[in-house]
Amino acid sequence: MKTTIELPDVIVRQVKILAAERRVTLRELVLQGLEHVLAEKQVTARSRAKKLFAAMDGLPAFAAKDRLSRPDANAR
Repeated sequence: MKTTIELPDVIVRQVKILAAERRVTLRELVLQGLEHVLAEKQVTARSRAKKLFAAMDGLPAFAAKDRLSRPDANAR
């Protein structure tokens, strides 16, 4: 798909230099950048769980020291 975007001249010059240094086309470099941004948006179940547990640690009833270990939880 083709699209047109307007970019500041300073950015275009820097990107062209970077593309030349990396020996890739401007299209490839822009595509890599867009893919990088999209990959950052994807949230894994593990990262969601880490954020949840971090938030729970702030609550008095759910402090990390009070949580069961995996073996203890499985034994119940």
